Amino acid sequence: MKKSLNTKDTLNKVAKITLLFWLMKIIATTLGETLGDLLAHTLHLGYAIGLAVTGVFFLVVLTIQLKAKKYIPALYWLVIIGTTTVGTEISDFMDRTLHLGYLAGSLILITLLLNTLWIWNYTVGKIEVHPIFNKKVELFYWIAILFSNSLGTAFGDFLSDNAGLSYLQGAMLTAGVIAVVVLLHYVSKINYVILFWVAFIFTRPFGATFGDLLTKTTAEGGLDLGTIPATLVSVVLLSMLVFYSHKKKLV
Repeated sequence: MKKSLNTKDTLNKVAKITLLFWLMKIIATTLGETLGDLLAHTLHLGYAIGLAVTGVFFLVVLTIQLKAKKYIPALYWLVIIGTTTVGTEISDFMDRTLHLGYLAGSLILITLLLNTLWIWNYTVGKIEVHPIFNKKVELFYWIAILFSNSLGTAFGDFLSDNAGLSYLQGAMLTAGVIAVVVLLHYVSKINYVILFWVAFIFTRPFGATFGDLLTKTTAEGGLDLGTIPATLVSVVLLSMLVFYSHKKKLV
């Protein structure tokens, strides 16, 4: 039995779900938000071209990830960054180019996510988030993560643009939801997979609103640091944590 578990750990392709994982996820979502705004606004590429650029990056790193034989931290987190960045562009493209609005966009994305999870469960028989060593399961995993990050982006923008919350208030609200999910994990019998996806969705708007707080002008309620400095800081922080987690074998 022990040998079987060791074999699964060796073949595993995804990160362990630890406190460090969630910290890295939040920084990755902040990076996705600032990098998406850098492409669309600072470089004036627009949402359609920004979506194309981030989409190509995501597909390239995802292809490499799917072909890898084991979990490679740097590669895994590059795919996460790809989903957060392309998720930002998908959400903004639906709202500002297709003019669907963040509420309609959120409803579309949550429908896509729930259908992905249902098909995953129906096809495989269960939904697992670690360990994953089957390529079909891993593909479902990344599709669900892409829709989760896109949904989190749309919901975060809905809070600031439609609900009228400031970036700080939006971050506090989503942080409160995350805290409730953590509490439920320890005091309730709710399936941990359900709690994982709820937390995954809400860490996205938390990171996104924090990214907006860093980059938006003071008139818009931000700190006006600019997309380039905020992106560089996020890259450095995430790189340090990836290196640390790899050395300590924490995620």
